[in-house]
Amino acid sequence: MIITACENSAEEQEKLPNVIFILADDMGYGDVRALNPNSGTPTTNIDQLLNEGMHFTDAHSNAAVCTPTRYGLLTGRYAFRTRLKSGVLVGYDPPLIAEERLTLGGLFSEASYNTAAIGKWHLGLDWPKKNTTLPLLDGDQWSDPGTENVDYDGQIGGGPTERGFDYSYIIPSSLDIAPYCYISNGKLTKPITSKIEFENSQRGVFWRASDLQQDFKLEETLEHLTTVALDYIEEQATDKENPFFLYLPLTAPHTPWLPNEAARGKSEAGVYGDFVVQVDQSVGAIMQKLEALGIEDETLIVFTSDNGAHWTPADKKQFAHRANHVFRGMKSDALEGGHRVPFIVRWPGNVNAGTVNNEIVSMTDMMATFADLTQQLVEVEDSNSILNLLLNKDGFKPREYTINHGINGTFAVRKGKWKLIDAKGSGGWTDNGKNAEYDMQLYDLEKDIREENNLVADYPDLVKELKTVIDEYKKL
Repeated sequence: MIITACENSAEEQEKLPNVIFILADDMGYGDVRALNPNSGTPTTNIDQLLNEGMHFTDAHSNAAVCTPTRYGLLTGRYAFRTRLKSGVLVGYDPPLIAEERLTLGGLFSEASYNTAAIGKWHLGLDWPKKNTTLPLLDGDQWSDPGTENVDYDGQIGGGPTERGFDYSYIIPSSLDIAPYCYISNGKLTKPITSKIEFENSQRGVFWRASDLQQDFKLEETLEHLTTVALDYIEEQATDKENPFFLYLPLTAPHTPWLPNEAARGKSEAGVYGDFVVQVDQSVGAIMQKLEALGIEDETLIVFTSDNGAHWTPADKKQFAHRANHVFRGMKSDALEGGHRVPFIVRWPGNVNAGTVNNEIVSMTDMMATFADLTQQLVEVEDSNSILNLLLNKDGFKPREYTINHGINGTFAVRKGKWKLIDAKGSGGWTDNGKNAEYDMQLYDLEKDIREENNLVADYPDLVKELKTVIDEYKKL
């Protein structure tokens, strides 16, 4: 809820930048070559963005999987404060963001921005029913070809335009989750005309059976959404009075790995690496559009990822590439590989080029940061502004504790260099902890960034303190 709305003068309003927030899907810290010289995925454009701005070495998605991270980013709150205590939503689930909850879309709208969400939503929707007395689906929400009661011709609620954004063009969830369609401002852009069959032919080429929109091609989705975003930016460049905020959650390199022809064979990490290259191409297209329109210097760009890469031991055996760099674990884990992500900010003339910041940053910090940028006061339980870090000003106050969350509901808490994982295992797909000696894990990340030396027996007082913090959060 907004406490004090933006009251900028006309002169201050003119100084507010356009903001583009690019959220890659399942892209690891080590995929960015500027962060990992041994990366098998060339990322020329993202590297340029990094060299022209500030990058954070200790930035984290608040969760290690899609939905909860997106909730945290858009609301400034940890997602376990909602009904979602583990896992992710699926395509026909109802909205996770409450109707009255302030989002980044609403925040920027209060500051007289034009706002848009273009890309992967994955936060639930209110699908209309043909028969309101019957269930929406007959069976499995994950993959249910029996969706006869879904009224695809009706108005679909609960999406970005009902959660603070002026304009939206989205797919409902991940590109391997039902249904497969584009939705613009709550309406399908074309009718559902067929079904797609389950596919799991090779590593990374995976999707579930579901309803399919006319002319919807999975392999063209990333390129199509990038084009929609480019058109939106060009349209907004003609508005000389109001800046714009574009939330651009990409669909890649999440499965299915379907790189376009321009990206194929360009990496040393197989089909996955080529898909990372296509992500880089999309970022480059956005950068080139800003330059062509002459609005590059008045636009703040953030590039990051919703969690770590799904890069398995088998992938590491096949390729020298390390998508999650030196960090242990992968997408889903409370281990660093699950949620330590690239985080790059460019704002020419305001964020010093080529700078590095080592402060702990969470995706939930964006609400407070952008509230500071637009000079608004908001209530945000889990958000901490990093604007002073970006502008190289005094006054940044780090939070005492930072929470991360694994896919199975496992909590981890950071306090400076210390990290406690409240479980034997990884909290995800890497390690179930079956052979672990202790019930918890304590790591000194300054000395042990790979999380190999569990110190839980050596610092009982610290463990007690951090476990108490986790237990208090678990009550929420």
